[in-house]
Amino acid sequence: MAATATQEQRQRAVEPGTPPPEPERSVEIAALARVQHTLGSAPAVRAARGLSLFGEHAAGWFALGLLGAAVDRGRRRDWLAGAAGVVAAHGAAIAVKRVVRRQRPIDESVRVLVKTPSSLSFPSSHATSTTAAAVVYSGLTGRNLVPALVPPMLVSRLVLGVHYPTDVLAGSALGAAVGGLVRRSLRNRRGNRRRTR
Repeated sequence: MAATATQEQRQRAVEPGTPPPEPERSVEIAALARVQHTLGSAPAVRAARGLSLFGEHAAGWFALGLLGAAVDRGRRRDWLAGAAGVVAAHGAAIAVKRVVRRQRPIDESVRVLVKTPSSLSFPSSHATSTTAAAVVYSGLTGRNLVPALVPPMLVSRLVLGVHYPTDVLAGSALGAAVGGLVRRSLRNRRGNRRRTR
């Protein structure tokens, strides 16, 4: 009990006014520390920081959508709509963050290895926009991009120590839901265009 109290006092000292982690989060802190210990080599951290920069505010995924629109002129409107859908997914994650207001991990066992635009953690907007982009752009390219794009981004947020595991899982689920809606809308729109020709 005394050790737990001391740890909580340290956490309050780091960020005054921040409540101590809820009991179930202690399991997540342990998992997060384990991920950092296992995967936190210098090359992995550099790669994670690169992914963080690429995915910040969904900018990299939006830029890929614009590139698709420039290259695939026959489906320019679909690519632009897809890119807008990815930004919408990011916006949805930010909205949920402001409602939930879970603070990012604060614990002596977790190293924070990148700057973040806010202290809010749930859900991971990087995970949301990445999953949405993977789902939408898979439909536009005809290739399943999810396995190649989503796991690296989710793991990178843990390696950098800026999210709990449930943050990235919830973000990915939200991104899959929004991306699925956008992909279905694009498919229906293409079907309508074929029928009117």
